Amino acid sequence: MKGYRQPYPVPGVVWASMPIPALLVDEKSGILETNPAAELFLNASARSLKGQPVFDRIHIDAEMDEAFARARANQSALFINDVDVTTGERPPVQCTVQIAPMADNPDVLMLLISPREIADRLGRAGAAKTAAKSAIGMAEMLAHEIKNPLAGIAGAAQLLSMGLSAEDRELTDLIVEETRRIVKLLEQVEQFGNVRPPDRRVVNIHDALDRARKSAMMGFAAKMRFVEEYDPSLPPTHADPDQLMQVFLNLIKNAAEAAGPQGGTITLRTRYDLSLRLRRRDGTGKALPLQVEIIDDGPGLPPGIAAEIFEPFVSGKENGTGLGLALVSKIVTEHEGWIGVDSVPGRTVFRVSLPVAPRDLQKKEAG
Repeated sequence: MKGYRQPYPVPGVVWASMPIPALLVDEKSGILETNPAAELFLNASARSLKGQPVFDRIHIDAEMDEAFARARANQSALFINDVDVTTGERPPVQCTVQIAPMADNPDVLMLLISPREIADRLGRAGAAKTAAKSAIGMAEMLAHEIKNPLAGIAGAAQLLSMGLSAEDRELTDLIVEETRRIVKLLEQVEQFGNVRPPDRRVVNIHDALDRARKSAMMGFAAKMRFVEEYDPSLPPTHADPDQLMQVFLNLIKNAAEAAGPQGGTITLRTRYDLSLRLRRRDGTGKALPLQVEIIDDGPGLPPGIAAEIFEPFVSGKENGTGLGLALVSKIVTEHEGWIGVDSVPGRTVFRVSLPVAPRDLQKKEAG
């Protein structure tokens, strides 16, 4: 139907529920409809986008005119994998693009844009969840079997030191120092093996972030400069406030340690983004729109470990235990959230995605 500009009949619930950006494009490459995820991706309302040339609002690093023509001529779906997509207002994002003609109007195409960052985050978080579960039994065994004898070793070394010369006391002091270091590691292991479910309630994410920031500034992040870019309209989440604060504190500590003794800048950013949904086992989806980003300007993660950084005993630090980020992943997963990381030299971004607290709980706790 040439010159078609009427609202295209798409089932409203299905269209609004799609977790990835979707657009309907006419034969002249004009935008007919955009779903909510596309509005967020393009940072524009569906009303303002309607009728505009699609490639005036979005650039896809591929021969899209040819792809559109092939999809219409063959009346079949077309996939373009691993292509850079940008709106001009954001850096390019590697995506998978799908083009499909509508069954009842072959001139109208559906354009689906699936950012790879979403798929990568889901994959990494799923692997981290499996690794976290498999390590819990080992964590408990190590803590119980090794921690108690170490206390005896440290006590014996302190007793021996009383009758030794200053030179010999250096050796017993070394024993005490090393046993304390191992006990500290085992305490981390015990914490990782803790299976207590989170005590969840309605929590303001910014309150948890501020608690973590203030605690960090009193200690390990004293030389860091903090930049806060908060979305004040962000709704609350449903979380254990102490565990959520621990997640943010561990991520801030990781950022501060990456900067080194000279210090650097840590940016704390929050935003609302409906592009990520958690798929439950029963097939239903759960939106994770609350986004928290902790960004540092350090050297970045060592090449090759980003995909495994949330697994136990994987660390990018010389003397790191590899349990801090594994614990973070475990807590986030228990809160039905996801965590991911993007890292290049000079910019590392840890992103925590969380659900919104149910409205009935918000009303109950507010009243």
